[in-house]
Amino acid sequence: MHALEDNSALGYRFRDAGLLQQALTHRSHSQPHNERLEFIGDSVLNCIIAEALYLRMPGIPEGDLSRLRARVVNQDNLEQRARSLGIGAHLLLGEGELRSGGADRPSILADALEALIGAVFLDGGFEAARTTTLTLFTESLAHLDGQGGGKDPKTELQEWLQARRKALPEYTVLTIGGEAHRQVFAVECRVAGLGIATRGEGRSRRAAEQVAARQALDQITQAGTA
Repeated sequence: MHALEDNSALGYRFRDAGLLQQALTHRSHSQPHNERLEFIGDSVLNCIIAEALYLRMPGIPEGDLSRLRARVVNQDNLEQRARSLGIGAHLLLGEGELRSGGADRPSILADALEALIGAVFLDGGFEAARTTTLTLFTESLAHLDGQGGGKDPKTELQEWLQARRKALPEYTVLTIGGEAHRQVFAVECRVAGLGIATRGEGRSRRAAEQVAARQALDQITQAGTA
C-alpha cells in the first residue's frame, strides 16, 4: 500500500494503485504524468463544492455562490490541503524540479491535489470523490459565513482599506513562468500604509492577485487590526 493511503485525511484506498502513482507524477518526471487527472479533478472538485454550497446555503443567489466557491477552490487553499496530506514528500519530480524545490511549489502541490481527486473519481466513482473531497475541505466549508457575503479577497481587502481611509493596495506582476498554455503568474500585493507585502501565485494574473490579497487579509487579522 502507498504511504499516502495510510493518511486518515485522505480516507480512500485505491483499487488501481497506478492511478495514485500517476496523480503524484509531475510531467518533468515521466509518462503518464498527472495533467490529465488534474483536468478531471478540477471539474469534479468544482462540482462537489458547488453542490455542497447549494445544499448548505438555500436562497443564496448564484453570484454569491460563485464567490463562495472561489474562496474554497483556489490555489492557496488547495496548496494548504495538499500540505495537510504531505503530498510534497510523495511527488515524483524530474531532477530539475527537485533541485529548484518543486516539491514545495504552491502550484505543483495544488495541481497534484486536483489530480488526486481526479484519480479517486476514476478509481471509485463520484460518491468516493465526494466523500474524499468533503473530508478534505470540511474546515474550509465551515469557515464560510453562509450569509451570502462571499466577497473575493481583493474586494474584501479594498473595502476594508476604504472603510478606514487607507491607501488601496498595489498589485505588481513579479514573474510569469511556465509554458504558454500553462503559465504561472507571481504577483505582489503591497499595502503601503500597513507595511504589508505579500506574494501570490496562480494560473492567471487575477488568480495570483486573489491569493496575494487573501494573504494580506490574513496578516491584517493576525496583527489584530481587522
